[in-house]
Amino acid sequence: METLIVDGPTPLKGEIEVAGAKNSMSKLLTASMLTAEPCEFTNVPAIGDTEITKAICEALGAHCSEIGPKALLVETPDMPVAAVPEALAVQNRLSVMMLAPLVHRHGRAVVPAAGGDRIGPRPVDFHLEGYRMMGARVETLDDVYYVEADRLHGADITLPYPSVTATENLLMAATLARGRTFIRNAAIEPEVVDLALFLQKMGAIIDYHVDRTFIVEGVDSLKGTRHAIMPDRLVAASLGAAAVATGGDLFVRGAHQGDLLTFLNALRRVGGGFEVQGDGIRFFRQGPLHSIALETTVHPGFMTDWQPPFAVLLTQAEGMSVIHETVFEDRFVYISELQKMGADIEIYDTCLGGGDCRFGAMGHSHSAVIKGPTALRGAEISVPDLRAGFTYLIAAVCAEGRSVIRGVEELDRGYEDIDKSLRELGAQIERKQD
Repeated sequence: METLIVDGPTPLKGEIEVAGAKNSMSKLLTASMLTAEPCEFTNVPAIGDTEITKAICEALGAHCSEIGPKALLVETPDMPVAAVPEALAVQNRLSVMMLAPLVHRHGRAVVPAAGGDRIGPRPVDFHLEGYRMMGARVETLDDVYYVEADRLHGADITLPYPSVTATENLLMAATLARGRTFIRNAAIEPEVVDLALFLQKMGAIIDYHVDRTFIVEGVDSLKGTRHAIMPDRLVAASLGAAAVATGGDLFVRGAHQGDLLTFLNALRRVGGGFEVQGDGIRFFRQGPLHSIALETTVHPGFMTDWQPPFAVLLTQAEGMSVIHETVFEDRFVYISELQKMGADIEIYDTCLGGGDCRFGAMGHSHSAVIKGPTALRGAEISVPDLRAGFTYLIAAVCAEGRSVIRGVEELDRGYEDIDKSLRELGAQIERKQD
């Protein structure tokens, strides 16, 4: 166990480069196993999830080699094993994504239930039903998924909810299936599109319609290719929120306006400033911050992963702000630690938003009212999940006095040398072994 000791408050100022996207990297490495030919990746993030993904791929037969700075070669000539090791499956939620390469190349897959962030259940029913519709024999026994098929066939699949991982999983499955597959009500996040572009480079035929429908014509085989992993828009937005919350001035190299459209609108409404430049975005505080109401939803709406760092920003805004979470029912698990730091936040099980919400009558605490501005104070806090970890780091940099953040291995899963990077921006942070 490692701990971060943070002394605040400190405005973050300077320049930082955003790494490759965690949520894109893991799916791309998995997709590379659909072919026996080598695939090369650049802009690979040096984070914990990269190492976990590599370990799972290697356990199934892949050979992963570093071929340069942030460059990785993945080659899977054979897949002699059909089962994802349970010890690896529980480390993140990637294991279910191994269904496609295993079924296509081995004929069967044995996948334990996944681990990952503790932000609410992430059922794989959508994934498994899609495979059933494509002709696979699917069975669940003792939290292990068994999927078999001689060859998948095309199907017309409508997802009950535009799940990112289900869309990505079924895209990979459809590329080598016999015939044509329709994936309706699909997720269209930039990471999903990044995967589709990679699969197209490999030889897949993938069309996209404006009504959230992917149409995939199955091919007989895929080839190796090269691909640059997209910059992490989650990290870029987190850094932008940190700059405004701390009253700093930060240039985030690699941040893309097109991937941050909804976030930038919310930032401007709250009183934050940004300046789009050729190779990144500068974030700063323009003046007093104002309270706003926002609602998380699927892309192109406000991302659920942007919500926790934005909540810290709203503690510094004048008035009463509202966040309505519609993606994960337990996303506000991080709030209790912010309350220890003096944040004035109340959680409600009612819908405090205008959009459709799956949780309206289910009793989940999925709306938050934040009153500000609040002078945060240092505290001892524990990290429940990845995005909460960076949220606490922002809060600690904003807070008066010393904060002790425990469980930072969760933070390391998705942020590359984040404590070192923030020190270079002026933050007073020290990492210690417990």
